[in-house]
Amino acid sequence: MNVTINGQPAEFSDGLSLLDVVVQHGAQAPFALAVNGQFIPKSQHAETQIKTQDSIEILSPVQGG
Repeated sequence: MNVTINGQPAEFSDGLSLLDVVVQHGAQAPFALAVNGQFIPKSQHAETQIKTQDSIEILSPVQGG
């Protein structure tokens, strides 16, 4: 399936959960996730199914001073 991650096209096998896609993409916790502009709570990452053409945003916390 073809999806977009942080504005970049990516391709994955069909039937993957949001967590599967993000881990295969190489993201490392901690992160927040949104699909098609909708925030997905961490408790739902493993059960949220991704479909072709979905847009996924991976947001990592930034520290600084």
